[in-house]
Amino acid sequence: MNPFDMMPEKKAELIINWERMWPEPYDKHAVDPYTRTRVILMNGTEFEQVWFGHQFSRNTADNELRRQIALIRRSEQQQQKLLTHLKPDDENALEHTIGYEQLAVDLTAHLAKRVTDMNVKAALDFALLEDFDHLYRYSDYLDMQNGEKAEDLVGGYTEIMPGRPTIAHHRHPYDSVRCPMNCANPATIDVLATNVITAAEQQTMNYYMNTAALWPNELGRRLYQEIGMVEEQHVTQYGSLLNPSLSWLENLLVHQYVECWLYWSCMETETDARFKKIWSFLFEQELMHLHCAQDLLRNYEGKEYQQVIPDAEFPAPLTLESNIEYVRDILGSTVNNTAQRESYVDVSCVPDHGTFADYQNQVNIPKENEMGHAVIEKYIRQNGQDYRYETAPNPVPELRDRTQDNTQLGRLPEKVLQHA
Repeated sequence: MNPFDMMPEKKAELIINWERMWPEPYDKHAVDPYTRTRVILMNGTEFEQVWFGHQFSRNTADNELRRQIALIRRSEQQQQKLLTHLKPDDENALEHTIGYEQLAVDLTAHLAKRVTDMNVKAALDFALLEDFDHLYRYSDYLDMQNGEKAEDLVGGYTEIMPGRPTIAHHRHPYDSVRCPMNCANPATIDVLATNVITAAEQQTMNYYMNTAALWPNELGRRLYQEIGMVEEQHVTQYGSLLNPSLSWLENLLVHQYVECWLYWSCMETETDARFKKIWSFLFEQELMHLHCAQDLLRNYEGKEYQQVIPDAEFPAPLTLESNIEYVRDILGSTVNNTAQRESYVDVSCVPDHGTFADYQNQVNIPKENEMGHAVIEKYIRQNGQDYRYETAPNPVPELRDRTQDNTQLGRLPEKVLQHA
């Protein structure tokens, strides 16, 4: 299906009233985990489009163009507010966080299995193990705070166990910048994947930033603060994969195309009939946004959509589903990897006095201040072992001990760090 060949239904509305922005929230006790994560995904997608629209408006002096961008942005804002309302008021921030991390794991794994650009796949596989580890840290904290098992929230679709240890995630900013994807002739799925994952990780970064400021105790505030800093690294990494040669209007078109594909994917894969109608309505709105963007590109730059997206036929829908075996394979084979400029290397190949060692010494000294591990250590002291949901033993032997949290994998030896 090519969305440029489709016209929005006449019943679709660009601007809606308050009542349309107040849909009934999902029932947190009955919702399918992937319905919850679709809501989170699309909320982040809408935020990216709104933020992009503001930046675009601030970088043009043409007020008529600004008005057209403002009209699209107002509609996007309404969509984002509608999506926010789908989260029920009895779902607390920590429960919602589990949804964020389940989305990060299964979205990243799904995209990694589909992209054709190996540079993009490597970035996805690398960050996957860190988001997987975050799910484990937050899950133990959830049980410690609320006596609630995260396996119920993830529906058994996503395992909960250590990934690359959190302390190893902290790297110098120079080592978070990647090369852009193949921009000369990119595959449509690669364009979609890089834009989708950038928006999703950006939403997670912002959510943790805001949650940290409102959290009622110091341990939680510090945990959200730390993992939020890792999400900043992920946003930097994924953002650097995007095509930097697009004009503002070309980028607007790409943003709208991505949103159309995602709402169509939600509509095609949703199991809840009520939510399927919501995705259908939002897809029709996005078709209007896409056609507005196409008209602006044609009128202001004299370009057709084929010059920006040569193959606009939608690839198969994005599907949120269990990826247990894929995650296990990447964990077992790359847990010791770290980033070195544009590459990923085994940490044993990293120089003792390079940027990784320097940053680790600046941020993780003393090691006791690293909250991702402090949470697990506190949980083990209280319960004798950590909390996990595993279908089999961890594929990394060093991560199988449930009575001791590993802080060495993916890092330089302690004696090196102390003298770096």
